[in-house]
Amino acid sequence: MVQMISTTQSEVGLSEVFRQVELVHSTGVYSKRPVVIVRGKGARLWDADGREYIDCVGGHGAANVGHANPAVAQAIAEQAQTLISCPELFFNDRRAALAERLCKLTGMSRLFLCNSGTEAVEAAIKFARLLTRRSEVVACMRGFHGRTMGALSATWDKKYRAPFEPLVPGFRHVPYNDLSALDQAVSDQTAAVILEVVQGEGGVNLGKAEFLQGARQICHEHGAVLILDEVQTGFGRTGKMFAFQHYGLQPDILCLAKSIAGGVPMGATLMVEPLGELPSHVHGSTFGGNPLACAAALAALDYIEENQLPQRAAELGAWFREQLAHIESPLMREVRGLGLMVGVELKQKVTPYLQALMQEGIMALPAGLNVMRFLPPLVIEQEELAQVVEAVRKVLSKPLSEGGE
Repeated sequence: MVQMISTTQSEVGLSEVFRQVELVHSTGVYSKRPVVIVRGKGARLWDADGREYIDCVGGHGAANVGHANPAVAQAIAEQAQTLISCPELFFNDRRAALAERLCKLTGMSRLFLCNSGTEAVEAAIKFARLLTRRSEVVACMRGFHGRTMGALSATWDKKYRAPFEPLVPGFRHVPYNDLSALDQAVSDQTAAVILEVVQGEGGVNLGKAEFLQGARQICHEHGAVLILDEVQTGFGRTGKMFAFQHYGLQPDILCLAKSIAGGVPMGATLMVEPLGELPSHVHGSTFGGNPLACAAALAALDYIEENQLPQRAAELGAWFREQLAHIESPLMREVRGLGLMVGVELKQKVTPYLQALMQEGIMALPAGLNVMRFLPPLVIEQEELAQVVEAVRKVLSKPLSEGGE
């Protein structure tokens, strides 16, 4: 047994101890980097050996308000001493306040609260099928919507799908940004079209206005439900509170999670009023809408609005992309993104460059085989982003041999 110790002080040698314990007990479904993260503050992380990193992983987009955000931490502490668990068998003050807030922010009317992005997508698919009495769902190539069976059926990449086939029937995929292909795929048997406004896992691919607005019209013509997956793009990430606001869109169903509660697990599926109230008992969640997560979400929303994080993401993101684009490297193909959701497409596989960045004190993500993805907390300083740019410039100065992620 490993003796539990405080992680507020760095101690050399702890990393290997914790790594070995996790390796012994882990199922192996995660490919872990050889670092033990024990503390965070703002856009910075520290490992068990005291090394500091600039975090451009951002909890896969869950850390928009920064690590150890004091407002969120205080809300959690106060709520934990008041009421943690309260299933939707009962009404609750924190849940009511959050429901009203989210509906006002999104222009939606009703919501279902859950615990993660894949749960939010799962609920959206079920609700769309129930409301339309249809079963077919159209999704996009390179789309990622989660790993539970319904969400996985909407996800495109074979590496996620193949081990679990046969998946839920009735799903088909069309090329992203191909309006003609989408038009041909949607029929009067289609329950829903599910799209990411910006594809994250698929390569930081931005939706074209013509495609997204056309999808809205196609769904309207066929009586299908338009589901927008904003699990990663929501809460200021792209330069507006929600990415669909860049395009003047109004989804029928909206899926949210990740940064909704400042890093506390939570998801939400929101619907417009015309879809109506659902029959009781058709779906549920023991922990969905628990007071602790709701209190954290309310505090996170306050912080996002009071500190104008969407505007900050728009301004810093534009500067960051411009600086990255000025890097002279034969390895780079393109820099793209929206707000502080940024991808750098390489001409080689990205893994060795992510490893090299970590050695330079920068944490970043892959998005497919050859795209570096940057999802820093929206509280990151321009000086920190400048350090990221210089690290990227350094690691892209020469080709690196491929290694494991």
